[in-house]
Amino acid sequence: MKLLLVIGVIAAVYFFFIKKKPSEVKDKNNTKKDNTPSNEMVECASCGIYCDINDTILSNNKYYCSKECVNKG
Repeated sequence: MKLLLVIGVIAAVYFFFIKKKPSEVKDKNNTKKDNTPSNEMVECASCGIYCDINDTILSNNKYYCSKECVNKG
């Protein structure tokens, strides 16, 4: 009976403390890769439309919504 209790305590310690650490480390690494906010909206320097910053083209320190606007500007 004591042996089962000891095995149970060791298993509980393993699952609560040791097993969670690798997943927390992976989450921290994923957040460091994404430094730009995904919902930031910027205005196109040529036509004035607002686009998500991840969908824009950066040229000469200005944001453009498409290649056509880059060629205009």
